Amino acid sequence: MTDRLQSQRGAAGVAVVAVIAVCLLAGPLFLHFAQKRHNQLPFIVEEVYPPGAKFQPGEPFAATLKALIDRELDSTTGWRPNDFFLCGPYVMADNTASRQLGIILALRESTTIMKDHLTKVSSDEYDGNLIDADTLFRNDYAKFWFPSSEGRFRKGAESLQAYIDGLSAQPPTSKPMNHRNVEAIRLFQKWSDLLGDAHANLFKTREADGGSIPPWRTDDYFYHAQGMAHVMYHLIQAVRIEYRTEFEARPTIKKLMDEVAAALGQAAILKPFVVLDFGLSSVFANHRRNLLVFIDEARQKMYSIREELEK
Repeated sequence: MTDRLQSQRGAAGVAVVAVIAVCLLAGPLFLHFAQKRHNQLPFIVEEVYPPGAKFQPGEPFAATLKALIDRELDSTTGWRPNDFFLCGPYVMADNTASRQLGIILALRESTTIMKDHLTKVSSDEYDGNLIDADTLFRNDYAKFWFPSSEGRFRKGAESLQAYIDGLSAQPPTSKPMNHRNVEAIRLFQKWSDLLGDAHANLFKTREADGGSIPPWRTDDYFYHAQGMAHVMYHLIQAVRIEYRTEFEARPTIKKLMDEVAAALGQAAILKPFVVLDFGLSSVFANHRRNLLVFIDEARQKMYSIREELEK
């Protein structure tokens, strides 16, 4: 009888350990595949505004901005950087949070360029809805309430929708994109600057204080850079539509933009199961450097686009 009890207890212990092991494995697997699915933006601007479709200048760009922030707010897990600390940046299940920090940074800067340059010339006034969107997107990304980050960002999305609606109003109440080369240069300059920041974090081997990069920071740098690439990838599709007529006779720019989009598209969906940071001669991966290849490709081609636009 004693032997039987000991055998049953042993079997129960093995079963408990097996269940725990399955749960420990299932959790990361679920997070991995859920994020891969989340990384795909369901809004495809080229399908919404196909060749021949009529739209007001500024509509595709603003609609893409709105779709990008809506995706982060309306997904199953929602806005993560202000969540329970185990799901926020830098702790445990933080990949989505780090990616969203990159997304909101690139989205803010792109909205600002749209407000300050793409829809404004010299002494013209700013568009009121874009002022509101720009201001709202710059609220604290980690604020839980009074007001919450989600609440402010959602109002920013509503301001973008008001801008889109105002383009078709009679008379129009929104300022259309001016489609001037000099303003497009400012956009690519800002994107190049953002990718330069991503380059620095993906390339560095030491922190600013001289210390080595801890493993829990490696994936933060990876996903933050990827979030910025995600925004730029979808917005450059919108730029191609906005400037479709202007770039039609400039095949070099069209080719460069295709190459930038291809590089950013790869960067936006690269999703290793675990972000590794081994040495360059190691048989194991260095995922920061893998992502850096696409980031630097896009950045270099953006420099070339700016040069072409300046001609």
